[in-house]
Amino acid sequence: MKLSIVTTLFKSAPYIVEFHKRASDAARQLAGDEYEIIFVNDGSPDNSIDIAVHLSEIDNRVVVVDLSRNFGHHKAMMTGLEHAIGERVYLIDSDLEEDPEWLLNFSDQMAIEKCDVVYGVQKTRKGGWFERWSGHLYYRIFNWFVDLEHPINIVTARLMTKRYVDALLCHKEREIVISCLWVITGFKQCPQIVTKKMTSPTTYNISRRISHFVNVITSFSNKPLVTIFMIGIVIFCSSFIFALALTVNRLILSKPLAGWTSVMVSIWLLGGMIISFIGIIGIYLAKVFSETKQRPVIIRAVYAKSRQ
Repeated sequence: MKLSIVTTLFKSAPYIVEFHKRASDAARQLAGDEYEIIFVNDGSPDNSIDIAVHLSEIDNRVVVVDLSRNFGHHKAMMTGLEHAIGERVYLIDSDLEEDPEWLLNFSDQMAIEKCDVVYGVQKTRKGGWFERWSGHLYYRIFNWFVDLEHPINIVTARLMTKRYVDALLCHKEREIVISCLWVITGFKQCPQIVTKKMTSPTTYNISRRISHFVNVITSFSNKPLVTIFMIGIVIFCSSFIFALALTVNRLILSKPLAGWTSVMVSIWLLGGMIISFIGIIGIYLAKVFSETKQRPVIIRAVYAKSRQ
């Protein structure tokens, strides 16, 4: 198998048939008849699964992986990659905001630059001024927290070699932030400027964006915990210096200490120590917590004539 095209389905019913046609045309130009298209149904509430299963019945190159519920876009993509058997794997969203025909340009660049990954980058972020501004702010905060050279304004679409995909699948964490995994997997990765369309309202509302941001930071950075620890150290040192000053005033200068002073010093001293200790323990707990949850992505069924 020369090529696997992997995509996910969530409220994708209006786009599946056209996506299948355009992706098939692009795949035939690149790989002849040696390709497959893998649809991963991520618990879509519409009839996406019915349309995809029908395509698998009339096209033996279509594979449909039906998840038991909505596990999230990133886990669905990883599940699709696990089922890909092609020498090269083209990952793309199915909503036609990303053109299936990018595959051909990506393949040309991969051959010229001899890289393992060619990924799309938006020259200008799509959406209104608020979406562009918030996206720019997101990446600034993200890059401050996470010690990664994460590309700005990347899209899902990317062409990958099988050895890169195999390496990517070695990551076993369950709280997946796939864009960061793309980066830390390594290999030679080359960007290509693309223009992303707007075909439907985004499913990432404010609460989901915040949740995703928190997941990114807690999965790839311990800076919040280190910051808490450093704040505790500063409070502890400040209160210790203040305590020394009060002691000098009492013992050397014979100035009486007001009652509230000793209380405040005790609160600051103990508070600083407690915050420091919580920060230290939190660093270890965060590492343990991220490694102990091994909840699986459950597949309800796989539909594919060629794999039966």
